[in-house]
Amino acid sequence: MKPGGDSSMRKGAGASLALLVIFLAAWQWGPGALGVPSFIVPPLSMVGAEFVHAFAFDHLLLHTGVTIGEVLAGFALGSLLGALFGYLLGMSPTAELALSPYILALQIAPKVAFAPLFILWMGFTIYPKILVAVLIVFFPVMVNVLTALRNVDPDLINLARAFKATRAQIFWKVEFPASLPPMFAGLRIGATLAVVGVVVGELVGGDVGLGYLLTFGEGQANTPLVFVSIVMLTLVGGIAYLAVVLVERRVLHYLPARGIAENS
Repeated sequence: MKPGGDSSMRKGAGASLALLVIFLAAWQWGPGALGVPSFIVPPLSMVGAEFVHAFAFDHLLLHTGVTIGEVLAGFALGSLLGALFGYLLGMSPTAELALSPYILALQIAPKVAFAPLFILWMGFTIYPKILVAVLIVFFPVMVNVLTALRNVDPDLINLARAFKATRAQIFWKVEFPASLPPMFAGLRIGATLAVVGVVVGELVGGDVGLGYLLTFGEGQANTPLVFVSIVMLTLVGGIAYLAVVLVERRVLHYLPARGIAENS
């Protein structure tokens, strides 16, 4: 890191904290100052009071735990399948030619439209929510891995072949390491999209989870409860994204750090 990097990081963190304080203050006093009714945009204090009530009486912790479990399962399965198909298509032009039209058709179809179909097949269980998340996470991971394998420097592959490397050795020593940064970029996207997929499934046919709690609040015209559900879903997505970033830093520790102060 260049000199002054720590100072720039502190300034950035301070600015971010200041923006958060301004946002929370605007949320608390802005609607009242603008004459917005509380049933449209409730102030922060009302949402906080509803959070305490939901925690005590509406099983907020249970709903959050169920949603987190579904997000983790959908993200893990979708990422694994996406990476597997990405490597398969990237290493085999024949497989790519044969499977690409069907994968493209599945990608074009709105993934959220599958939620009612999955519910018809599997009932009001956790499996439809997980499957929607799997479908949504699958494509960004697969596309990133496939693109990374296509863009591997052919000179490196030819050099490895010159040293009599086998196909497996070329993959593990050249192609797989080159695919890791793009794959983690896809995982970052997938971590947030998994939350979207799970919530869609819970909205369509859930009886537990934050998506169900959001629908319940809507049905009761309880705007603060809707805001509580949205805030909790945002926290779940943010934690999932942060977890991927931490794993990425651990796995790709050999790459140069890209700090804020690098371009200063």
